Amino acid sequence: MTRFIILLSFFVLLVSACKKDPLEEEEPITPVTPTGSLKIEFDNMFDTLDLGLDTVNYILDNGDKIKVSIFKYYISNIKLTDSDGKEFAETESYHLIDESNPASQKFTITGVPIKNYTSITFMIGVDSARNVSGAQTGALSANNNMFWTWSTGYIFAKLEGISQQSTAPSNSVAFHIAGFKGANSALKIISPTFNGSTANVSSTVTPTIYIKCNLKEWFINPTTISLATTNNITTVSTTSKMIADNYADMFTIEHIHN
Repeated sequence: MTRFIILLSFFVLLVSACKKDPLEEEEPITPVTPTGSLKIEFDNMFDTLDLGLDTVNYILDNGDKIKVSIFKYYISNIKLTDSDGKEFAETESYHLIDESNPASQKFTITGVPIKNYTSITFMIGVDSARNVSGAQTGALSANNNMFWTWSTGYIFAKLEGISQQSTAPSNSVAFHIAGFKGANSALKIISPTFNGSTANVSSTVTPTIYIKCNLKEWFINPTTISLATTNNITTVSTTSKMIADNYADMFTIEHIHN
């Protein structure tokens, strides 16, 4: 009988030892969302003409002419919305589009969940947090000549050139549009329409969204700009905000290639 009790006790201890402590239960494995990539390509234009630097005198609606020497702008905080209404935001989403650098005019976003996307939203400029974040690298490097000071921050969009109508020295034209706070903030968040198309990200397809940027919009709608009177904007002001209000609609989706 004593032997039986000893064996029974041993069996109970063995079973108890084999049971997992509830606190040691393994965490459920979170399914990994499959991802792909998506490309975005910008095509800088002046109305229906391809934009060229130091080559063509482009004609404004009021007859003014401008020959462009510098044209570049920041695209940031890119977000994609899928057909279910769920949003994907690109991480470290800062891109400097520079007409003088064709490679800058297209880029690839990786880690995009495999979905069909129906819309895109992005900012023209650099968000307020990164305007005051100290020295940075890459697209936000001060070496790109798109930065003023820590108090005034980044230049969001820059246009320079020559116009015979300009009354500035040497007929120069310079628009450096900035301002991330206050009544004259030039930050613009826009959502150019897909016009019913979708960007279908899959494991085998990397869609490309082709976006047209029409420089002519700097000078029209809602305010018509005369280069004789408005030709040198290099500080934050009501005039710089007016230019930003104009160029807020300079982006349209040309087409999407899946």
